[in-house]
Amino acid sequence: MPVTPKRVVNAWAMYDWANSAYNLVITSTIFPMYYVAITTKKNTDSNVYFFGHQFINTSLSNYCVAAAYLIIVILSPILSSIADYKGNKKAFMQFFCYIGGLSCCGLYFLAPQLGIYGHSNGFDYGVMEMGMICFMLAAIGYCGSLVFYNAYLPEIAEKADQDKISAKGFAYGYVGSVVAQLICLVVVLKPTLFGITDPFLPSRISFIIVGVWWIGFAQIPFKILPKGIPVKQTNQYSIWKIGFVKLKQVWKQVKQMPVLKRYLRSFFFYSMGLQTVMLVAAIYGSKELELSSQTLIVTILIIQLVAILGSYLMSKLSSTYGNLYVLASCILIWIIICIAGYFIQKKSDVQFYILGGVVGLVMGGIQSLSRSTYSKLMPVTKDTASFFSYYDVTEKLAIVIGMFSFGFIEEIAKTMRNSVLILAIYFFIAFILMIPTIVKHNNYSTGSVQN
Repeated sequence: MPVTPKRVVNAWAMYDWANSAYNLVITSTIFPMYYVAITTKKNTDSNVYFFGHQFINTSLSNYCVAAAYLIIVILSPILSSIADYKGNKKAFMQFFCYIGGLSCCGLYFLAPQLGIYGHSNGFDYGVMEMGMICFMLAAIGYCGSLVFYNAYLPEIAEKADQDKISAKGFAYGYVGSVVAQLICLVVVLKPTLFGITDPFLPSRISFIIVGVWWIGFAQIPFKILPKGIPVKQTNQYSIWKIGFVKLKQVWKQVKQMPVLKRYLRSFFFYSMGLQTVMLVAAIYGSKELELSSQTLIVTILIIQLVAILGSYLMSKLSSTYGNLYVLASCILIWIIICIAGYFIQKKSDVQFYILGGVVGLVMGGIQSLSRSTYSKLMPVTKDTASFFSYYDVTEKLAIVIGMFSFGFIEEIAKTMRNSVLILAIYFFIAFILMIPTIVKHNNYSTGSVQN
């Protein structure tokens, strides 16, 4: 494989810069805090109605995320196979990017009626439904575009460079998301500078900023990344069936690859914990720990900044000790994080800051290494989108189970603390499954993974 021009690698990483604004502002900070604020009445009742059914507010948001990822699980095998055969990964990446960005802008309309003193006084009919549908579509756009974004990695990078380039993408994402977050915070924390008196309007403006940021900076990779390499079409199956046929073919290949098979089992369980933690951290801090918006925002920024260091640190460690050993170490740390999160005291800013720093250290590293490890373990193939569809289906199914179980346990126990414990169990299972993966993987050289 010829060396990919630096310009292409940087353009690929810029998509992380573009879409990570969604990941930080919409899933991690401003939207979760805004959502809890507008759906919690003064008598601390946090029940909401969605198409006539009553839910705990945070359980509803968790169910919406789970539903969005389930839709991607169903769609991605079809779309990724079409992308392989047509050689148009970029077109699908653009499609989901625009759905996600425009849906972020649509969250502007999730606004409650204002009662006296500017407090939320409920919603006009249909506003909650429309807002949560936009929330779901934004998640679909985000994770749908990542199927095709990730599939570019083996196409633009040699195996020896994939850890480094994968880490570069995450680093760009963390920096870009922090810059976008700071812009939004100026609007949210200093609304008087813009003559804004509506207490909910600054957050809603930040959702538009995210949508414009995402679509705007995505034009750089869309302009520079190659369209993709078409794979010869056999016409044996319809376009609706061939995606699942290709997924089944990938599954059969995976079954014949002992290390990759075992790795994906562990990956499935730690993704159930990892992705759920990332999606519910701000809501947990706001609702369960009763932390201030300032504490949550500072903590999330600490996580993002430390994660930049963490992604490069884990890449360096993997070159010395190997990807799988570093991943196993990260999983152990995540078990400790979940247990600490269960016992953390309410309104304890310092404890939350410390926990956030540890989360940041392993969050970027485990995400970056997971992607590059899979890229190294998969066989040499032109069907990269199909193989990464399998990876993404595995991850998205894990998120569906993780988010649904988190919300379901909260509805039963009426507290999110018990939900945190189930995440620790997921990480523990992942660690147990990683041990035979390492044992089976007895022929890899320092800094590289081989099947």
